[in-house]
Amino acid sequence: MIHAAMLKPARLAAAVALGSTLAIAGTAVADDGLGDYRDRFEPLPHLPPIPADNSLTEEKIELGSMLFFEPRISSSGVISCATCHNPALGWSDRIPRATGHDGQIGARNTPTVLNSGFLGSQFWDGREPDLEGQALGPIEADVEMAMDLEQALERLEGFDVYQDKFAAAYPDADDPISADNLAKAIASFERTLNTPDSPFDRYLRGDLEALSQQQKDGMVAFVDNGCIACHRGPALTDSNFHAIQVPGSTDVGRFDVTGDEADRHKFRTPTLRNVAVTYPYMNNGATETLEEAVAIMGEEMLNREFDDETIADITAFLHSLTGEMPEFEVPALP
Repeated sequence: MIHAAMLKPARLAAAVALGSTLAIAGTAVADDGLGDYRDRFEPLPHLPPIPADNSLTEEKIELGSMLFFEPRISSSGVISCATCHNPALGWSDRIPRATGHDGQIGARNTPTVLNSGFLGSQFWDGREPDLEGQALGPIEADVEMAMDLEQALERLEGFDVYQDKFAAAYPDADDPISADNLAKAIASFERTLNTPDSPFDRYLRGDLEALSQQQKDGMVAFVDNGCIACHRGPALTDSNFHAIQVPGSTDVGRFDVTGDEADRHKFRTPTLRNVAVTYPYMNNGATETLEEAVAIMGEEMLNREFDDETIADITAFLHSLTGEMPEFEVPALP
């Protein structure tokens, strides 16, 4: 199976040609006068950086897809990565805080896995540096899948198909079914879950009609009010940590990881990609609407009280960041 997110050379060439055509078309029409604002942003690439020790291969992606949907690596046998990162729900769960294997309610809102390979660290508190580190955490977490890692591997070893898939993905490994390879396979699949063709991406690549006037006004307000200071780069996050007292939250954030008082109530800047479909918001998931989130961020982070028009404009701009969901097939499990 060739994963849809792995661009074939022909598709890649077509994408490059389309981008060039749009760029030429963009210069042929009257400029909208917002070039200085467009230059502050970057379109999202089709793939994030690939680590040197985990090359992206068809075999790893296929195996990772199976493991992402595999409930038998949870203690209850009914929860998988896809339970909280549901493809139908923006690859999140759209509830304030995740529900664990025995009905426990977690402490934090579930971030989307979309475009997660572009992030500089994982989890709200950044306790893992990359997707490989992130992949194993939920399997072992008491309030999530609550599965002993060795037992999870033993369950996988009990199926011939997994023995074959791991061997194909890691042909040089003496013991292919290992924790390290489990993490690398899931991370490989997650690196293909990207949304590079949003209206905003098309606008940045030269299609000046891809955004409505209100969305362009929102882009200007986003920049002029300083939102771009933290929400920048292709994923619209600096992947840094900033202190914020979200209404209703007592979570100490990154302090749990570092023990440094300077990190109390600090959280990693979330990506704004697909933010319109990954509600509710904030680390505790208590903010239900995008308009409310914009108002809170203005007050808490920028010391600004946005008027209704500014909130509406920025919200319209954020809707332009919704890309096409990645194509995939739910795998048949043994």
